[in-house]
Amino acid sequence: MSENNPKLGVLLPTRGILLRGEQPSNADRVFRMAVRVEEAGLDSVWVGDSLVAKPRLEPLATLGALAAHTSRVRLGTAVLLPALRHPVLMAQTMATVDLISGGRLIIGAGVGGAFNDEQRGEWDAAGVDPKRRARRFEEIVEIAKGLGPGQPHSHEGRHFSLDSVTMLPAATQSDGIPWLLATHHRARQQAQIDRAARVGDGIIAISDTPAEFAEVIAQVDAKAEEYGRDTTRRENVFYLTVNLDEDESAAKADAEDWLMRYYGANIWGTRWGPFGGVQQVADRMAAYAESGADTLIVRLATFDPERQLDVFLDRIAPQFA
Repeated sequence: MSENNPKLGVLLPTRGILLRGEQPSNADRVFRMAVRVEEAGLDSVWVGDSLVAKPRLEPLATLGALAAHTSRVRLGTAVLLPALRHPVLMAQTMATVDLISGGRLIIGAGVGGAFNDEQRGEWDAAGVDPKRRARRFEEIVEIAKGLGPGQPHSHEGRHFSLDSVTMLPAATQSDGIPWLLATHHRARQQAQIDRAARVGDGIIAISDTPAEFAEVIAQVDAKAEEYGRDTTRRENVFYLTVNLDEDESAAKADAEDWLMRYYGANIWGTRWGPFGGVQQVADRMAAYAESGADTLIVRLATFDPERQLDVFLDRIAPQFA
């Protein structure tokens, strides 16, 4: 196993509990899984984001509730879509969750897609021009970070204008709520690299190979040094989607059914996974650790996440202790 043992986190099924079209009577499954992760000694739990394209529980409200069910694990978004929101209201909500949780909030955030009718409809529903979402996203990150200390903050941009606005409560964490910006080798966008280096506190990646992930880290670190930023304090996070079943064909069938319901298409093919046995998954995680991952988030692509979570916590997590 890698000497570079990363922190481990688990994505909670805030969309998974809606995948079969049933209206849940409560969110107890999500809360129970979070408590199980904390009791096992892992670092963090995470939730995803979407309004109408991929329906789920609202992420920041969910993390606020999870703050009352847990006491130690970090509470993260993987990933939040800030451009769907107004930055001042979002900053207030984030600071509130950070206060309730005792400074445990961490924000993974991305621009968000507009590649199919459902995604484009989501931007329309939020009243946002999808063609302008990238610049809007960058402004929102800058505003939220600027408002975090609870001091007057001004901003003049294409999308938002603030004149000495003070937002309270302030973030509980002394250095502010950390922002991990989605940065992917496959996107091949220098703007992502530059944005993460300039305004992010780290990166979060999905679907890259270990070698690609290592290359992205190197590119962001080099650019961050150009901006005079301290690269030793940045957090590099990789998000894996796995299915744990020693019967590899069964694992693949379950995962592909789940992913089709989740996305409406198997959008990344072989870049998902692995789907299979315990050691296969552990070895893949170790490869990302060797490539520079400080934290690994595991999403269980299955309709039975509680059972697979037990397998993960009992047989894989100890290999990274």
